[in-house]
Formats: sequence, C-alpha cells, structure tokens
Amino acid sequence: MKATIVAMFCCMAFWRSRTMRRSILVIALVLLTAIPIHADIMYNVVDLGGLGGTRAGPDSQAGSINNSGQIVGFAINPSGKHRATLFDSTGNGNNTNLGVLNGDYSDASAINDNGQIVGTAHNNVPIGRATIFDPTGAGNNIDLGTLGGNSSSAFSNNDSSQIVGHAVRNVGDYHAAIFDPSGGGNNTDLGTLGGSNSVAYANNNGGQIVGFAENTFGNRIATLFDPTGGGSNLNLGTLVGGSSSTANSINDNGLIVGDSKYFANQNHAVLFDPTGGGNNIDLGALAGFSNSVAYSINNFNQIVGFSSGGPSRATLFDPTGGWDNIDLNTLIDPTLGWDLYFAHGINDSGWIVGWGENPSGDYHAYLLKPVPVPGAVVLGSLGLGMAGWLCRKKDEKEELK
Repeated sequence: MKATIVAMFCCMAFWRSRTMRRSILVIALVLLTAIPIHADIMYNVVDLGGLGGTRAGPDSQAGSINNSGQIVGFAINPSGKHRATLFDSTGNGNNTNLGVLNGDYSDASAINDNGQIVGTAHNNVPIGRATIFDPTGAGNNIDLGTLGGNSSSAFSNNDSSQIVGHAVRNVGDYHAAIFDPSGGGNNTDLGTLGGSNSVAYANNNGGQIVGFAENTFGNRIATLFDPTGGGSNLNLGTLVGGSSSTANSINDNGLIVGDSKYFANQNHAVLFDPTGGGNNIDLGALAGFSNSVAYSINNFNQIVGFSSGGPSRATLFDPTGGWDNIDLNTLIDPTLGWDLYFAHGINDSGWIVGWGENPSGDYHAYLLKPVPVPGAVVLGSLGLGMAGWLCRKKDEKEELK
C-alpha cells in the first residue's frame, strides 16, 4: 500500500526533477521490498476459536453466517461436550454457549438476518429435537416438537421465521417439516417423492424449501418442496448417470445448489434446474479432485463447498459450470499456515465460514473476510511497475525536447 502510494506520488508530484524522481523511485522500491505483497490474497482469515474444549475431531465448526456477520455452529466445551455456539466474528474468543434442552448435546445450524438461531438439541431422554436457541446463552431454548415421533432437527430459517428441517413421524419414518416457531407443535409434514423419508435443508425468503426426498425406489433425490404440505413436490433430478442427489441451499433468486452422484459413483457439486427439467449443471471439482459438494449460495450467486479425493479443500465454485473452480487456500496468505478444509456458508458480503486446521494444528471454525480494496490502490496489480513505467515515459519525452 505505502509503496504504491509513494510510487504514484513520485510520478505525479516530482516529475520536473529527474534526480528527485529517481530518488523517490529508489525509496519506493525499498518500501516495496520491505512490505510483503501477495497479489492473490483475497481474504483475511479469522480463527473463531471455540469454547475451551478439545477432542480428536474438530474443536469447532461454523455452519452459517447471516448478512450482519453473525456466525453459528458448534464448539466443544471444557467437559468435552458438543454445544451450539454463537461465534465472536472478531476472533477475540467471546463465543456464546447456546446450551441444550436438558440434555448433553446441541448444534446450531442456521441464523437468519433477525438473529434467530435454529438447530438441534438433546432433551433429557436424551433425544435430539429441533430447537430455537436463546441467542444470549441464557438457556431459554424452545423445543419445536416433531411430527408425532420422538426426534427432529431444524436446519434452516428465513427472515419470516419459517423454520425447516425434518421430524420423525409416529410410524417411524422421517419427513421434511416446517416447524411452528412458537413451539406449539403445529408442524407441517412436507411429504416425499413417493418413498419413505425426506429432509428439508434450506429455505429462502420467498418461502421456497429444498432438500431431498426418497422416490419409490428408495433413492434420495434433490427436491423442491410444496410448502403447503400438499405433496406437489418437484423432483430436481440428478447429474447424467447418477442415482441420487441432494439440494443443500437456495438463494432468494431461486437458484439451488447441492450435489449429485454421477458416472463411476462419484459425487459432484450441482447447480440444479429449478424447473425440474433436468438441465442440471455439473459444477465439477478442483483439478485433480474426484468429488465435491456445494453447501451454500448467496444472493450474488457465489457458491462455496468443498472438493475431496485427497485432503478436502474449501472451494469457490464456478457457477457457469466451466469448472474454473478455486481452492480458497490459494486466496489467503500462505504464510499463515492455515488449511481450509470445508466452506459451509457465504453471506451477501462474501464472508465465508467453515472449518479447517489452524497453524497450531487445531481444527477450528474460521471466517474469511474479503480484503478491502482502498481507492488509493486503484492501480491494483499495475502497482509500482505502472508508476515506474509512467516516470520512464516522462524521461523519454524530456530527452526528445
């Protein structure tokens, strides 16, 4: 930054004196070498920490971020217990344990733009129940009930407090559901595609709901659910040659992403045809990787997830299906020592959350924040080279006089 400003200054303000210009350029070059500059650094990494506990797997994971930058997921507490967590997005560690439902486990899956947090918590049986969490951590959590069975989970909520997930029915199967946010139990069964089970993973502010449902063959197929519960669910299909698929996210434009099996029983991220016409777009994976999943799409159609077939890599997908996908690890400062494994959520500011391995070898939730581009760096990648070239041209003009 300083080097670029000095270089521009030397050209614009001191071009009359060749000696002065060259002196300033030397100073600028010294500054440039003193300041590490990585042209491809697009994100700063924030270690979101945890709740003070550790285990063999991840100590924390971030699963959702809203447009205010509030982040939820889970972390391990000092007793080694899995707890729904509202993370401090500054990375200062002031994370909030969101508690349970008199049980010993909880996980926060989503937070809407009103700050409402939903997920799953164990009751005293212990059995998991769809839950609205008290964001203060005071424990006034709401059990959202089931569809007549004993367990349920909430995975997404829109800004109108439409909460979706799945619940067990009294016959033992589980169905996608819309939960009564009051906890009164007036939950809506969203049905299937003719099979036994279904799950709703995401909804948008238009009330559209996606996930998967089993068809009559028992295959899990990405589904756009009828929100009335009338059963007019839309089969979104698979990739060519695939037998199963899942829709993981839908944005307010109605674009749906997820994953599908395809030839050779591999799995690829997908942008689904929302009409159900089957014109689904294979988003591919990172070069050299065989499998991928798209977890989240924001309202600017940015898509994140991961690629695997080796160590998993957090991935920013090319929405055109051109397979020009980007390993998010290549867009952060490599000297930080982070390995970003999974990207689970992205908001409309382009903030990305997920989990990976930090420089200490701990598996932690992270936040990626786009690096600000100040107006002073209007030259961007041209930087000092362009400034030097401009000054050289000034010299050449003077020599011709």
